[in-house]
Amino acid sequence: MQMSSDISRDMSQEEYLPKNPWPVAIAVTLATFMEVLDTSIANVALPHIAGNLSATVDEGTWVLTSYLVSNAIMLPLSGWFASFIGRKRFYMICVIIFTLSSLMCSLAPNIQMLVFWRIVQGAGGGALQPLEQSILVGTFPRHKRGMAMAVYGMVVVVAPIIGPTLGGWITDNYNWRWIFLINIPVGILSIILTTLLVHDPPYLVRRKFGSVNIDYIGLGLLAVGLGALQIVLDKGQREDWFESNFIVILSAVSIACLIAMVFWELRHEHPVIDLRLLKGRDFSAAVLFVYVLGFVLYGSTVLLPIFLQTLMGYDAMTSGMVLSPGAILTMMTMPLVGFLLTKVHPKYLVMFGLTVGSIGLFYMANFNLNVSFTQVVFARIVVALSLGFLFIPINTMAYSNVEKSKTDYASGLINLARNLGGSLGISLLTTMLARRAQFHQNILVSHITETNPNYRNMLDGAIAMLMQKGETAGEAAIKANALIYGLVQKQAAMLAFADNFWIVAVVFAAMVPIVFVIKKTAVSEAAEMI
Repeated sequence: MQMSSDISRDMSQEEYLPKNPWPVAIAVTLATFMEVLDTSIANVALPHIAGNLSATVDEGTWVLTSYLVSNAIMLPLSGWFASFIGRKRFYMICVIIFTLSSLMCSLAPNIQMLVFWRIVQGAGGGALQPLEQSILVGTFPRHKRGMAMAVYGMVVVVAPIIGPTLGGWITDNYNWRWIFLINIPVGILSIILTTLLVHDPPYLVRRKFGSVNIDYIGLGLLAVGLGALQIVLDKGQREDWFESNFIVILSAVSIACLIAMVFWELRHEHPVIDLRLLKGRDFSAAVLFVYVLGFVLYGSTVLLPIFLQTLMGYDAMTSGMVLSPGAILTMMTMPLVGFLLTKVHPKYLVMFGLTVGSIGLFYMANFNLNVSFTQVVFARIVVALSLGFLFIPINTMAYSNVEKSKTDYASGLINLARNLGGSLGISLLTTMLARRAQFHQNILVSHITETNPNYRNMLDGAIAMLMQKGETAGEAAIKANALIYGLVQKQAAMLAFADNFWIVAVVFAAMVPIVFVIKKTAVSEAAEMI
């Protein structure tokens, strides 16, 4: 009965929807694409930035961390700000802040000013993702919502993949400042199109600042808790985790603030982040799926280029070419999935995506040092195929039973879950990579003994080869041992990468049973809901 009334109310509001929603989709996608791109495009340019601004490598990493921290804080706050300022107005303000701060980043005279403007840029860009998602949900009719999620999916899935490749190309051929300058014309165009095409829906009731008690405590707890958590995840491996007092203190602050924030927000009449939405089974399941998707997507996207460049000897452009076919396939798949959502219940598409993704990742777990370019591209294509079958259905399910007036809050939670999953994935997998490499190296070194005939044969062969090239017996012995040790390190690193790919594959496969938690709705009703 409740579902019928909700559908009737939505149908009565169809008259307020634009006849053609695609221009609106283009308008809000432009700036959001650049914002998501900025989360990864600066990675490969860090050495150039640090060198040009006379900064250390550690100082240069704050160019990334500062952006991620302010971005993470703003994500869940988008719904709260939109309820006061208005969704369209707040979106335009964010685009203006993001565009102007991009200009200031490109003009930064030193590392301190660059970090400051990256904080401002992250704050302006943080709300763009959830706001675009809310605008698309409110612009497309229910039966086309799957296509709306396809548009959004192409932004948040493809942009992080092409970011490092584009950043490397710009840095090599031009200057690192152009990484930020390219945002400016796109931002201006987005502002113009948003002004002309985007309108707030009638169900979005704006509150006045004087009409409610603003949740300053919740806002402070959220900002401090998420900011500290993001720094811990980003800096943990570099600081050797809990061996560092800095990480220990920030971890304690993050845990205390976030726990206090949960209890406070659940009791506040007008919370800055509406955690009550998680009471819905479908929505909470969707948040979990998006979190895991972020973990696997961002984690594997970081691992693969490192593997190709450090062990296989690929340059940045070639390793980027490995990711490109998968990104193209993801873009081609998403419109198809958007269409399938009108015919098939989302849960079955999610099961298919998880299964295919697991197969691709298990295939990557069997990589060795003789893997070919074609094999790596094929594995990445299989994983990329799964992304469209996961991202769109999961996001569609998330909004199926959420009140329209709560879509901004829901978008903030979903995007926060994906970004935190990505941060945890990158942090955990890079840590595991270092630890497992050391583990395997210790095991392999234990076999390098004088009593091991395989080692003696390899050593004698290497010495003989070097002596044939003119080395003395003593020099040949030293270099032969160094050569074997280098091979041990390389094999240990290869085994560590295999372990990490196996971990993300198991995580994906473990999510399949959770799909059955989602409410089973008839195909016809599911099509009507989306």
